[in-house]
Amino acid sequence: MLRYLETNGLVVPRRTAAGYRLYAERELGQLRTLRELREQFGVELDELVFANRLRREPHLRDAVDAWLAASGPAADWVDWEQRKHERLLLVA
Repeated sequence: MLRYLETNGLVVPRRTAAGYRLYAERELGQLRTLRELREQFGVELDELVFANRLRREPHLRDAVDAWLAASGPAADWVDWEQRKHERLLLVA
């Protein structure tokens, strides 16, 4: 799990010259609050990884925001589906 967190930029400890991870008070605090966040809100690690991507990748964030806006309760889902199928037909 620690490798997964590090690979995805959630908790990144310093490393020794030999490559060993050094977990200082900061990283241990991050791990502690990560556990609390997951317990309190039922958040999975992959959801946090995706949230982190949204913070780093503005184009992805904009695309997700646009999709959510078009898919919201006030949106006409039939119109959205129609536009989706039209785009798919253009690709084919």
